[in-house]
Amino acid sequence: MNGCFPGRFDRVVLIYNPDASKVPRYLAEQLREDLALRLPDVPVQVRHTESAGHARELARAAAEDGGPLIVSVSGDGGFNEVVNGVMDVPGTGAVCAVMAGGNANDHRRSTRRQGLIDAIAGGEVRRIDLLRLRVCTGPQEWSRYAHSYIGFGLTPLMAIGIEEGQKGVLKELVSVARTVAGLRPFEITRDDGARARLDSLVLANIQDIAKYGRLSESGDPADGKFEVVMLPPASRWRMALMTLRAVTVGLGEQPSVSRYEFSTTDSIPVQTDGEIMTVGAASDVLVESVPGALAVIG
Repeated sequence: MNGCFPGRFDRVVLIYNPDASKVPRYLAEQLREDLALRLPDVPVQVRHTESAGHARELARAAAEDGGPLIVSVSGDGGFNEVVNGVMDVPGTGAVCAVMAGGNANDHRRSTRRQGLIDAIAGGEVRRIDLLRLRVCTGPQEWSRYAHSYIGFGLTPLMAIGIEEGQKGVLKELVSVARTVAGLRPFEITRDDGARARLDSLVLANIQDIAKYGRLSESGDPADGKFEVVMLPPASRWRMALMTLRAVTVGLGEQPSVSRYEFSTTDSIPVQTDGEIMTVGAASDVLVESVPGALAVIG
């Protein structure tokens, strides 16, 4: 299909962080050049972000007009913003893709089927599930979509540790170890009334997270379910062994559900893909699978 646009999209919109010190700027420039050579008749629009949250605004604006292919040149966090921007537009004809340009790139690593240029040229669209997080704290309510996972406790703290530490496999694992050493358990009350104290709770739509960790052997982002990985409070050496297992052989099979509901006792950090937020104390939390919510290629 060299030189022939497949006709599934009316244009390609590239969204990226223009910071000269960041990889996405150069990847976006290369992708635009590659598209011009491979598919010269395809209109390409380039949009760069100016602040946190801007990618969501750009994606929303693009999704409101026609049937674009919106490519997030980013890591998991940037792609999360783009996905949420697209989901802000009910009934949109937009299709999403991600070109890995971040630190972990968990979504691209777990769901990749072919090179991005070949995928765009082929125009083969498929649909994947999303996770929807809903949080109600008193009269206030907010929600967020995740394309890969939602983690409470250890997961966001690991992400902060990796981001603040030095890059490289061994150095990042050292950062994770330091994070584990400072971990404090949190308490939740499940919808059946049972209470649980946990070091970590991860609800995952993919198999691999945090770059090196394999959560399960059966994660499928298009089966209407997600895996639930709970880690009760453990000694630091047992937590270290668990982390070692996750980055070597994986944690094995995990239970899968279509929804998970609980209430918090204290405020806890939460990570939706690469985005880190806080769930307040005494909050009602619902995570549910939204089957086939997002059209993607790649």
